[in-house]
Amino acid sequence: MNLTLKPAFGLSGSALKVIAMISMVIDHIALYLMEHGTVLYETMRCIGRIAFPVFAFLIAEGFIHTRSRYRYFFILLGFAVISEIPWYLLNGADGTHNVMFTLALGVATLMILEYLLQRNLVLGFLWTLGMAGLAFWLGVDYEWRGILVIVIFYLFNVYGHSFPYSRGMQFFCTYALMMHYGMIGAVMACIVLYLYNGKRGFVQGNITKYEFYAFYPVHLFLFRIFI
Repeated sequence: MNLTLKPAFGLSGSALKVIAMISMVIDHIALYLMEHGTVLYETMRCIGRIAFPVFAFLIAEGFIHTRSRYRYFFILLGFAVISEIPWYLLNGADGTHNVMFTLALGVATLMILEYLLQRNLVLGFLWTLGMAGLAFWLGVDYEWRGILVIVIFYLFNVYGHSFPYSRGMQFFCTYALMMHYGMIGAVMACIVLYLYNGKRGFVQGNITKYEFYAFYPVHLFLFRIFI
């Protein structure tokens, strides 16, 4: 994000993680445990739409600051493979795959895109479209929109200082992609991200970081137990 436009106070990266996790749990409670179509169900699903844009933003931030992009990718891929077991138990063979695969594909996209942007913008554009198409073909959660949102957050984080009104443009692009899953939820996600203050927060060290990663498959297993 454009450093000059960050709020003096607000939410740390760790706070964003907690908000995204709570949003995700609320979404899954409605999806797996409640009667569909009720006002409460729709309200909870709306709140749940906050989660992915925040996770996508954190993935882009993590990619920029990690000491090993390959390690970052393989950690996400490993948790994606683990998470596929409870995902399958909850959703069956419906052709979809869990969101950790989306995040891992997003990191893979950024790894090559970072190289191409320094050499050939057209190839970088085509690579991004190709990875978005792959996400659609594989049926990962949020499909091509998920990949594009991660790329948008990366581009505006790295190059946003070169564009006027970069934060507004970033949120407009995010909203345009995420409104497919709910307009109110997309707006709420943008508001949460606007409050990011650029600080890391209380999540420090690999153990705590892995605990956050592990939360996703663990909470899916718990939902499977209660269904």
